[in-house]
Amino acid sequence: MGRIFLSAGHGGVEAGRIDPGAIAGGTTEAQQMILLRDQIVPELRSRGFEVFYVPDDLSLRQTIDWINIRARNDDVALEIHADAFSNPDVRGASVFYIAGNNARKKHAELLLVSLLRRVPQLPSRGVKPDTATAVGSLGFCRQVAIPSLLMEVGFLTNPEDRALLRNQRREIAMGIADGLAGWSRDVSGVEPPPAYPAINIRVNGQTYAEQGILINNNSYIPIDLVDRLGVDLTQEPTIRLVEYRGVVYVKAVELRDFNVSISWDNATRSVVLRTNLQICPGQLDRIMGHGNTSEVQLIVFLKANNENALTLFPDLPKLYREEASIEGVNYDIAFSQMCLETNFLRFGGSLRPSQNNFAGLGTVGGGSEGATFPSARIGVRAHIQHLKAYASVEPLVQELVDPRFEFVTRGIAPLVQQLSGRWTANPNYGEQIMAIVRRLYESANLL
Repeated sequence: MGRIFLSAGHGGVEAGRIDPGAIAGGTTEAQQMILLRDQIVPELRSRGFEVFYVPDDLSLRQTIDWINIRARNDDVALEIHADAFSNPDVRGASVFYIAGNNARKKHAELLLVSLLRRVPQLPSRGVKPDTATAVGSLGFCRQVAIPSLLMEVGFLTNPEDRALLRNQRREIAMGIADGLAGWSRDVSGVEPPPAYPAINIRVNGQTYAEQGILINNNSYIPIDLVDRLGVDLTQEPTIRLVEYRGVVYVKAVELRDFNVSISWDNATRSVVLRTNLQICPGQLDRIMGHGNTSEVQLIVFLKANNENALTLFPDLPKLYREEASIEGVNYDIAFSQMCLETNFLRFGGSLRPSQNNFAGLGTVGGGSEGATFPSARIGVRAHIQHLKAYASVEPLVQELVDPRFEFVTRGIAPLVQQLSGRWTANPNYGEQIMAIVRRLYESANLL
């Protein structure tokens, strides 16, 4: 029978103490996840499973290495989190899996259903690929050598979820244990194959001469092909390489961050790579430039992420295309930033829809509620002007409406990643915007 690895997932030591993670309601993510883990482990052991729990003082990178050193083919790994959000009404459980892996998706569904069966009061937020996260990928889902999932048990910032974590910890632990037991049996119930199955590779419509392999239902391609695609992984120590029968392989999905489109053709058992993209990769993260999507594609993307998104602002995609084009700003980037700032027009936190503030713009003097604009168009215009202030030294075409335009050092951040620590204090802010840009382009078949 395979072993189970369990991580409480709050991430290493800071200033001599365990990083607390999210903090809300007089408790911390670290405290709640450790208490929950400490009920899951004995429950699984009482059922005859061998369980390892990751030491609490390890960082994410150390956690992955710790598991990979000890893992065997039929083992599984789960990390548990309690999320936090600026809107205290957001709640529920979800499970994340590596994008494009249907077997892992099935196991994520098994885990979530098992939890909700024991705790039906906990709303379901569904199972999601790791590409749906703010940063576009999850190291625990991608870099752990064995099948791995990340579960968000609930939202620490929501009083109801917080009460469940405290008062029904036993039931939550039992539900997670049920799911882990079923997942482990499914993975280890069949003897591992003597060899990894071969798969075909297609690159830009052509069949590649060499084959790839499937490992844990993930497509791997030879490193030689990666070199041919012009991707340099030598400076990417977090990307896991696998040596098999004298050939080094890399997980195909890892190339997604290098502007290579990855998909799977089940009929021909082929991993499909596309590099002849409709977008110049070198321009992908430049704020000044032209957008590539149509108004319809923006509408479809927005509604796919929030079906009620256009109820209050039906013309917003059109406004972003028009206002950004006038000032020479890439409207795909501006639109994606709006999606991040407003949570796809769900808002929450300190901003209200009535403010027509789609980018978290502040006021002169630092008003607590942020800026307010008389219409959606003026709100979009202010957003575009603020982006232009950071990305260009060119004068504005339209009359100034951005209240903090003059305080920006003009042209200091021509690339999206350079907005991190400037637009917000979040060091991953630029990466989060680019993750949404890539999702937008994938939905429009541009990546």
